[in-house]
This record gives sequence, structure tokens and C-alpha cells, in this order.
Amino acid sequence: MSAQQKLAGKFIVIEGLEGAGKSTAIQYIKNWLTDKGLAEENIELTREPGGTVLAEKIRDIVKMDVLDETLDDKAELLLMYAARVQLVEHKIKPALANQKVVIGDRHNWSSLAYQGGGRGIDLGLIKDIKEVALGNFKADFTLFLDIDPELGLRRARGRGELDRIERLNIDFFNRSRQVFQDLTEAETNAVCIDASQSFLQVEEAIHQQLDHWLAGL
Repeated sequence: MSAQQKLAGKFIVIEGLEGAGKSTAIQYIKNWLTDKGLAEENIELTREPGGTVLAEKIRDIVKMDVLDETLDDKAELLLMYAARVQLVEHKIKPALANQKVVIGDRHNWSSLAYQGGGRGIDLGLIKDIKEVALGNFKADFTLFLDIDPELGLRRARGRGELDRIERLNIDFFNRSRQVFQDLTEAETNAVCIDASQSFLQVEEAIHQQLDHWLAGL
């Protein structure tokens, strides 16, 4: 079976804290896919929250200070799942059904890490909401870009003004990082990449991990 046949209809997700380099890593994955013979029209890029017209509006609410009232932590969690359902049902599933490869900038782990670990919402409750919202839908392969939160936030500040989430205290991100690490250790089809390395080293590590995953398909 060719690489194109093995990869058809697969959902690859990049997870990580702010400043981990997810956007750059997505381009590395896209380049790896084209090197394997996939045409660009058979590669779909998504991001969370966002990716559809409605989900992008929810993104504005979650990430920006656009409200005259404080967004409750549980309301934030539910908004994240509302955006995720829109994206999965209206963009990701149709693309996978058409045998495209979807590369996701964040998915369900981000809620477990940020709203669970960071905000302190019970992980069991989040998993229950996930079952209602998504059922057994999940990524085929997840790459967690691991970075010390202080370094990640320095990188994020270098990009410009921080959003509502990025301005949270360092303890929030330390707790979120721990959940990401725990999830990676517990999941068979997931790997941890040291995102504090140089761009070249990160790219090489991503390509090696993708090669290893592909060999096992």
C-alpha cells in the first residue's frame, strides 16, 4: 500500500502551549505530506477554536476581551465544545470522508489541558461533555510540542500583544502542561516533541515521528 493510500482520511493534530510553534509545525507536516506524494488539494488545515464562520465568532469571544462581563470558566468550556462540534461536523468529517488528510491546530486535548488542568474544571466532567459532543471521534495521530511555559510566553510576547488566554498567570500554563504530558504518555498514537529546540531540530523530530507512525499503518 502506498503512503498516499495509508494517509487518506487521517486526522493529525498538533497540541501545545502558547509559543510552542504549532503554526510552524503544521507547515512542516504539510511539507512532509507533499513529500509523500499528496497533492495540496488533498490536505486540509484547521484550527481551534475556529475553522468555520460560526466557530471563528466563538473564537473571538473566547480569546479576546470583547465582553462587558467576565466569561465564566464553565461557559468558556462549553463555548470551546460548541466551536469544536461546528468544526468537526462541518469541515473535518467531510474532508476525511473525501479521503483528505486533515491537520488540526489543537483539538480535544486543549480543553482537557486548559479548561481542566489550567482552570481546574473536573476532567471527568470534560470527558463526559466530550462524549456527548463528539462521541468516539478523535485524532489518528497527535504531536504534543512540549515547551517550558516561561519560554513559550516569551515567544508569544515577541509576536505582539497577548490575548485573554495568553495573559493568564504562569501557574495556569504549568498545570496545563502537566495534563498535556500525562495525555501523551497515556496515548499510543501520540508523541512528545521538545519544542525548545531549534526550528531545524523540531522539523527533523516531527518528520522522524511521522515516518515511524506511517510505517506502522
